[in-house]
Amino acid sequence: MNNVDLEGGNRKYRPVGAQDRAVLEMSSMDPDSSSEDSISIDRRVDVRTHGGMDGRLPDNGGPHQLELFGFDSLVNILGLQSMTQEQVSSPSSPRDNDVVSISKRDPKPVKMGTMMGVFVPCLQSILGIIYYIRFSWIIGMAGVADSLLLVLLCGLCTFLTGLSLSAIATNGAMKGGGPYYLIGRALGPEVGVSIGLCFFLGNAVAGALYVLGAVETFLKALPSAGFFTETTTKVNGTVSKSIQTISTHDLQIYGLVVTIILCIIVFGGVKMINRVAPVFLVPVLMSVLCIFIGIFRAKKNDPDHGITGLNIESLKDNWDPQYQNTNSDGVPDPNGKVHWDFNALVGLFFPAVTGIMAGSNRSASLKDTQRSIPLGTLSATIVTTVLYLVSVFLFGAVATREKLLMDRVLTATIAWPLPVLIRVGIILSTLGAALQSLTGAPRLLAAIANDDILPVLNYFRVADGSEPNMATLFTTIICMGCVVIGNLDLITPTVTMFFLLCYSGVNLSCFLLDLLDAPSWRPRWKFHHWLLSLFGALLCVVIMFLISWSFTIVSLALASLIYYYVSIKGKAGDWGDGFKSAYFQLALRSLRSLGANQVHPKNWYPIPLIFCRPWGKLPENVPCHPKLADFANCMKKKGRGMSLFVNIMDGDYQERAEDAKEACKQLETYINYKSCEGVVEIVVAPNMTDGFRGIVQTMGLGNLKPNIVVVRYPEIWRGENLKEVPARFVGIINDCIVANKAVVSVKGLDEWPNEYQRQYGSIDLYWIVRDGGLMLLLSQLLLTKQSFESCKIQVFCIAEEDSDAEVLKADVSKFLYDLRMQAEVIVITIKSWGTEGGSQQDESFEAFAAARKRVSSYLAEIKETAKREGTPLMADGKNVVVDEQQVENFLYTTLKLNSTILRYSRMAAVVLVSLPPPPLNHPAYCYMEYMDLLVGNVQRLLMVRGYRRDVVTLFT
Repeated sequence: MNNVDLEGGNRKYRPVGAQDRAVLEMSSMDPDSSSEDSISIDRRVDVRTHGGMDGRLPDNGGPHQLELFGFDSLVNILGLQSMTQEQVSSPSSPRDNDVVSISKRDPKPVKMGTMMGVFVPCLQSILGIIYYIRFSWIIGMAGVADSLLLVLLCGLCTFLTGLSLSAIATNGAMKGGGPYYLIGRALGPEVGVSIGLCFFLGNAVAGALYVLGAVETFLKALPSAGFFTETTTKVNGTVSKSIQTISTHDLQIYGLVVTIILCIIVFGGVKMINRVAPVFLVPVLMSVLCIFIGIFRAKKNDPDHGITGLNIESLKDNWDPQYQNTNSDGVPDPNGKVHWDFNALVGLFFPAVTGIMAGSNRSASLKDTQRSIPLGTLSATIVTTVLYLVSVFLFGAVATREKLLMDRVLTATIAWPLPVLIRVGIILSTLGAALQSLTGAPRLLAAIANDDILPVLNYFRVADGSEPNMATLFTTIICMGCVVIGNLDLITPTVTMFFLLCYSGVNLSCFLLDLLDAPSWRPRWKFHHWLLSLFGALLCVVIMFLISWSFTIVSLALASLIYYYVSIKGKAGDWGDGFKSAYFQLALRSLRSLGANQVHPKNWYPIPLIFCRPWGKLPENVPCHPKLADFANCMKKKGRGMSLFVNIMDGDYQERAEDAKEACKQLETYINYKSCEGVVEIVVAPNMTDGFRGIVQTMGLGNLKPNIVVVRYPEIWRGENLKEVPARFVGIINDCIVANKAVVSVKGLDEWPNEYQRQYGSIDLYWIVRDGGLMLLLSQLLLTKQSFESCKIQVFCIAEEDSDAEVLKADVSKFLYDLRMQAEVIVITIKSWGTEGGSQQDESFEAFAAARKRVSSYLAEIKETAKREGTPLMADGKNVVVDEQQVENFLYTTLKLNSTILRYSRMAAVVLVSLPPPPLNHPAYCYMEYMDLLVGNVQRLLMVRGYRRDVVTLFT
């Protein structure tokens, strides 16, 4: 059986050969693998026809048991990987020579766990330069009490952000981009790109922060390495002494040199950086241990003047804040230009708690992101916050306030056994953090560019597995520009703003997803709540304003400008963001609040159902009449409203489903091109009548169902092969009457103006029957359009007697006044029809005579047919009853109405007239003759038929 083909119907299944095309193609996926490494999957299926069933049970476990599913995609490894959007080759269907084969792939890269993948990077990024060279100075300035409040405030902010990050990160697989990926997929591409670019700038500026911290520590340890002289300042305004300070020019020179060296290392490759980065953590941990040992070993004035050892009196003396002015180097000076308070210290200290995103930035290198990111991030946050709180008490109790303010590197001074070891550790740790920033920021920029949202970022796009060299160069330029500033205390607020903006974005993302609670929102991390996320986002914004309202406004303005630029210039992308879910739920709630009852006339909006190709006489590549979209826009006030563009495709649904989808895309593209907001739908039905009846019954939801059917008047109905058009047109009107839908039939659609073709003259309404005010409302909507705003409205009414004319005119004028409509009212009496003369009368009478002749011929023909076949009088497949006198009256009525229109409204911009209903049991041909006589020689006319409700109201 292994050497023969198995046949079943028209399908052939055979064993897989080594030279089969599918095997060779799958083997080529791995260029390094040989043909011997190829693993083929032999799919043998025992297919028996119905006549060949022998009643035996199939062999259990055989693949042929799934033959019932045909070529459906079965649940397998390739299918599951495609659901996660991984780039894998899809298996071909087992036809003839096609088989499924999978070759060995490259060994998977080494993945990191929670400790080395998340906890260590977060700890290294959080515990950095601020702790070593600024934390003791902050305690001296703010005191122990305010320092505790400062640490708790910043720690609470990052802890809440960590909870939100954990929830989002455990809601699915993560790709590159870190927080940008999370925010973008939660709040949309516009918000994601704007916050992502700000976060990129924050990381780039943070690189300069770490570089300046390393250089400052180096120059403090080796003052002779500076190129410029020392300065002399006053301390507390009373004692003048010479103290060693670092020149800004030295910081700039050494900072630029270090930045260039780091850039060269980054260009060398990320693999080397990832191997060296964990080594930098050892000096950090050792230095912290040496600092704690030195604090507990310290004695009065040992190891330096101003050291008191752990003393409760020192703690009491340093408990209260002592905010004051300093110079640009942070040295207390009453004449200094920099004033420090709690808000300013928040901006200075906050970078010491940033770094919680270091684990999410490495999501692609983690074994289990949904476990490692929450545990590693929150553990690092808690450990560092506890360390800071303990350090506040220890530093506040071990030295005098003067020592805390004057010795910027107190951690090195008090460390045991040698201060130089601490300085070396500080330099190595800060350089490691700088390397992480200069490595992570370019990859963040490359991830934004690879999403192809902003064309201007295409220069930074990189292929998978390639180094983002252009992004690295750009990041280095930004870092060097910040290094030139040369002031650590001025750079840190900038970093703080960008990081706080990113943290607020993460909290808002979790808040939105948690509040909406969509079916796809199922995070494994359960310790989250939308109130906590909202509080975290508000806390981030409060901290931003506490630091500097001007920096906050600038950062928010920058993010807003990027958002606006992305929304205008960016490419549309649907990432399934939370805003789309919010719109969906808002729509559902709004729909439920509308209910199923009739909408009040004050809240009535036209929802037109527009037939794009009702008579099927447009070219196949034209999905809709070009003027229908312009007319649909005329039925909206300032663009408010919804239009439904539909088309009916004849045929069987199963056979033409794909054609309908393609036609729907084509129609939607055309409607968008015409700048008309609306919904597009293509319906497949056996015929036009069944399709239309299905649409009017089912289209829409609740009170958002279409209430007006717009159809082009079939002026071509007399042409060849169009005998079904009269019955179809009459059927549409009758179906609308049954379904309680209004009807607007447009005559002269080819001449309908667009928004740039200004019309002059009048909009004439021949208001014959009560239609709920629909005709009046449509005329007002036309006036709101630029093309008709120069027109005036004239309302023509028909009075039966002369004595009724004045009363009717007064009543209509009062009615229009109460409706806030400015219109001229003209009343025409029926008796005056017989006295009218002129060219209009002669022209209409000629048309009347021709129509009467055609109707007589038609009626004679169907009577002859019925007599010959011995059947009742039939037309359009239905029994009809014809009263020739009634037909004559109908023709005469339309004749007089047409002559009146030609007399008063020949030069009107557009004419609106009441659409008469088709007479019951009347031939459709006769009705079309009535309509042709009514609209004859009128260039642009709307026939309007309302429905059983009012659409305007007199009351406020």
